[in-house]
Amino acid sequence: MAQRTDGGEAQNLHGWQRKRFQLFWRKKCQAGRPRIPLDLQRLIRTMAGENPSWGQERISNELLVKLGLRVSPRTIRKYLPEPPGAPGDNRRRDQRWSTFLKNHAAAIIACDFFVIASASFRILYVLVVMEHASRRIIHLNVTAHPTAAWTLQQLREAIPSDHTYRFILHDHDAIFSTQLDASVAHMGLEVIKTPVRSPQANSFCERLIGTIRRECLDWMIPVSEEHLRKTLRSWLPHYNRGRPHSSLRHLLSRSAPRSPRGAPNARGIVSTEQFEWSRTPY
Repeated sequence: MAQRTDGGEAQNLHGWQRKRFQLFWRKKCQAGRPRIPLDLQRLIRTMAGENPSWGQERISNELLVKLGLRVSPRTIRKYLPEPPGAPGDNRRRDQRWSTFLKNHAAAIIACDFFVIASASFRILYVLVVMEHASRRIIHLNVTAHPTAAWTLQQLREAIPSDHTYRFILHDHDAIFSTQLDASVAHMGLEVIKTPVRSPQANSFCERLIGTIRRECLDWMIPVSEEHLRKTLRSWLPHYNRGRPHSSLRHLLSRSAPRSPRGAPNARGIVSTEQFEWSRTPY
């Protein structure tokens, strides 16, 4: 009985030792390299997301040369976000639409129509033309019967002969006919049409239209076409010179003279219950 007990204890002892050695060897021989820190993983994904044309080699060089972080390209490849439908490292190398708009903002103008009903339920069409870089409205007009000829005339009035613009952005509305686009091209502008049913492609203009409705048109009921035109043109200086823009880091689209010292003064904005503030010199 004692021999059996001694043998069982020895067997158990050998079994424990084998398990201990397995745990030791597993820890000693872990496959692959240890994972890089989480903050570095997030940095790699951020760099790849904000720079679609960068590959693993470029990100590795950026980390090494500018941040002093040595990470091999093969390690970076493990943490790159994989675009849908693009297996492996076949990442998109083209420029995103938002990047194009940002890079060419100073050379882009955009235009669009929106409608508003008068007091007698007559449908009026408003055309707005804006600069992308400054968010400034360069032209605005109203009509009850929009046509390609009328729209072309408005663009001629909006765009000076010595302009520095390169692109004009608009949608696929039938008003923007082929003849209109050809005439605009003769003015030195390349026409870019947004995709069908994609208002976000002309997001600056869509946001401008929303601002016009919220800050001006929602506070009044136009009686006639002329009434609407006068109201919008009276509100226009406030938008261009007196309203901070969040997309411009809360700056004005066009610098307005102001006194650094003086008493705060409020001025009512036409057709609204809002006020515009400035300083009155002492």
